Amino acid sequence: MKDTLKIQNHEIYISDTSVRTLASECSTPLYIYDLPALKQRMAEFKDHFVSNTLKTHVIYASKAFSCLAMNQLVSQFGFSLDVVSGGELYTALQSNFDLSRVYFHGNNKSDDELNMAIELGVGTIVVDNLMEAKRLVRFCENPKHKIHVLLRVNPGIEAHTHKYIQTAFIDSKFGISTLNTDEIKAVIDTIQTNSNLQFDGFHAHIGSQIFELDAFKAEIEKICQFVQEFQNQTQIQVRTLDFGGGFGVRYTDEDQPVEIALVCKTIVSEAEKQIAAYELSVEEICIEPGRSIIAEAGYQLYTIGDLKQTPNRNYIFVDGGMTDNIRPVLYQADYDFDIATNADAPKTKTVCIAGKCCESGDLLAENTLVQPYQTNDLLLVSSTGAYGYSMASNYNKLAIPSVVFVDHGKIIPIIKRQTYQDLIQRENLIDQDLFSL
Repeated sequence: MKDTLKIQNHEIYISDTSVRTLASECSTPLYIYDLPALKQRMAEFKDHFVSNTLKTHVIYASKAFSCLAMNQLVSQFGFSLDVVSGGELYTALQSNFDLSRVYFHGNNKSDDELNMAIELGVGTIVVDNLMEAKRLVRFCENPKHKIHVLLRVNPGIEAHTHKYIQTAFIDSKFGISTLNTDEIKAVIDTIQTNSNLQFDGFHAHIGSQIFELDAFKAEIEKICQFVQEFQNQTQIQVRTLDFGGGFGVRYTDEDQPVEIALVCKTIVSEAEKQIAAYELSVEEICIEPGRSIIAEAGYQLYTIGDLKQTPNRNYIFVDGGMTDNIRPVLYQADYDFDIATNADAPKTKTVCIAGKCCESGDLLAENTLVQPYQTNDLLLVSSTGAYGYSMASNYNKLAIPSVVFVDHGKIIPIIKRQTYQDLIQRENLIDQDLFSL
């Protein structure tokens, strides 16, 4: 949502808050979320994922960015919450989120995590495989209420994204192939042996950063065709279909994502069409936006440190790097960069932006255009709201930055910056005699 930025006196303002003020009051590196832009994005999903014939359900994929304040915002909009670990579930609990509106995903939930979900009264568990179904049945003897179950299936739709974020190709680690109806039936039969569990339907997710509406149409038709054949073979009724997420966002000008209103309307209309055509018993459809809610409302702010020129590169060194945004290293992800304290100048400098980690590959960008710059300028990276903080690490014992919301000139801290003491708080000194030679 870079179009929400303003420039005054050469300097970028995010929701009426200057980058110099943010750096001065919060230090850098810093994760920043434009709260009005974030709320606008959520409202788009709420307003447009609606149907006249089906129940519709928006489930926020919290892996994109999970914290107490974000969960509060998700709750305020009436969305449900997708969690994939005990830690994300605990965060939901501590944010007073209604756990009956939590969907617990994951391909290898531990016994402790399953028991935690049951004990806390999670509303829906998305089962990945037969072994997990058997464990769930064994543990679910006396839950607080009936637990709904979806089964993740793999429709074999390969979206045109990075291979690490394709999730529905035939050998994916996620779900059971829709071609394997015997195993799917075995999972459902297992679930139905426990009266505390209620099988509702199927979940599918075909990948991330998808820009083609046809991919979602293909997914919906493939799933609906599978459901019809499955219902005819087994007489098992399906009331819920969850089509996952993966809606593309704009990282650079080369990205051309479809507007959320059109994505939502396309999924709803295609689902209505296919459910009617295949005469299915489906009553409810769900989607799971994560990145597409949070990414473009988020920014990272760095301070430029040393500068270095080699025969083939002009280096800008910043005070963060792969520890606070690993996506360029992991996925070769691209971003737009701006010298935030010289933002109205033309971009005439080709630079390599490097982090401070002791890794040659710690590069946020190898060749990117920025405005003229100097040491102590501030560098702003756009569309970093998804997976930056979630995937942050303490490599090189670097502290994870703080996170703030900005709202029309007001800075709202939501996560504190780690201290050096935080970095060692779980470590122990041991008896020196153990080291004697």
